[in-house]
Amino acid sequence: MALINDNFSKLAAGYLFPEIGRRVSAFTADNPSADVIRLGIGDVTEPLPPACIAALHKAVDEMAVRETFRGYGPEQGYEFLRDAIVEHAYRSRGVDVSADEVFVSDGSKCDSGNILDIFGADNKVAVMDPVYPVYVDTNVMAGRTGGADSSGRYSGLVYVPVTAENDFVPQPSEEPVDLIYLCYPNNPTGTVATRETLQTWIDYARSNDAIIFYDAAYEAYITDPNIPHSIYEIEGARDVAIEFRSFSKNAGFTGIRCAFTVIPRELTGKTASGEDQPIHPLWNRRHCTKFNGVSYPIQRAAEAVFSTEGQQQVSELIAFYLTNAKLIREGLQAAGITVYGGVNAPYVWLQTPGGTGSWDFFDQLLAKGHLVGTPGGGFGAAGEGYFRLSAFNSRENIEQAVERFQKVVA
Repeated sequence: MALINDNFSKLAAGYLFPEIGRRVSAFTADNPSADVIRLGIGDVTEPLPPACIAALHKAVDEMAVRETFRGYGPEQGYEFLRDAIVEHAYRSRGVDVSADEVFVSDGSKCDSGNILDIFGADNKVAVMDPVYPVYVDTNVMAGRTGGADSSGRYSGLVYVPVTAENDFVPQPSEEPVDLIYLCYPNNPTGTVATRETLQTWIDYARSNDAIIFYDAAYEAYITDPNIPHSIYEIEGARDVAIEFRSFSKNAGFTGIRCAFTVIPRELTGKTASGEDQPIHPLWNRRHCTKFNGVSYPIQRAAEAVFSTEGQQQVSELIAFYLTNAKLIREGLQAAGITVYGGVNAPYVWLQTPGGTGSWDFFDQLLAKGHLVGTPGGGFGAAGEGYFRLSAFNSRENIEQAVERFQKVVA
């Protein structure tokens, strides 16, 4: 008898973004002439930087010649990319990271879920609320939770509120936890963490022998010089933190897939007998066992992100999307909507007008404005009454979306 993993049955509903897709597909099927503008899923729209395209073409040509053909590469990533990551993403900011602590992968979303493979099922896990759904759902699938209550919160998880009421500054729970998910710039709220906030969490993790999973997929959008781009800029972080980074939202790699995870060699967990166990070799074993590496052409394209031309082109992409976010934020404010984020992040987080339920507001925007956003309730109980809009779209669509939004809420 083939038994399934019953933990999947605990999942309260379909994954957020497929559910959005289902509703939009149903609407467009009934309204084939509707010009729907999608500001829901955080997928980029602008072409890859020319420097990346050139590197990609060159690498593909190499694959056509026996002398330069590449088969299996190192699972951890080619040295040329790992060295470029260390030099430009860390050492340029005075951050101590070595190339052998970098693991190249096909996505930070994947890594933030896969990292659970090397941690025991008895760990108490803390997530921010609202929260990127992957953090919660992968823990449910792994059997670290009980069922969900009427608000959608799962027993066994510790939910840390990140709302307007606490100025979007998460405070460590009085209940000790072992694994902590932090995401900054934050998805979905678009807010950022100060050095003081991160130091508080690092001190907490050090005091409680906890480990922080730090998702920095949107760090390239930070424009405030006082906001850290990496948790490793904060004292003591190497002892307690794993950092996830991505090429998806800075260089537009959502369709070709490349990311990386940093695991410091001094980071340790505990064995069942209470002994310190380095995390780095555990992840290396997991990574090499279940993953064959990102393709050579894609890694060459990622390397080009750090070239002089690539850095300039990526900066222009970031500026483009941040201008979109500014237009959304200011347009909503002009319509009397309370908004957050959209300054150091590509997301605008807004309060639904009149206390409308977030999924009801989703349906209202779709039906009346032919606009797609993301209901805050899909990010957790504390997200109810809020709504996320993405700045990833063309300038023309953003400007038109703002006009439509203003008419819907007028």
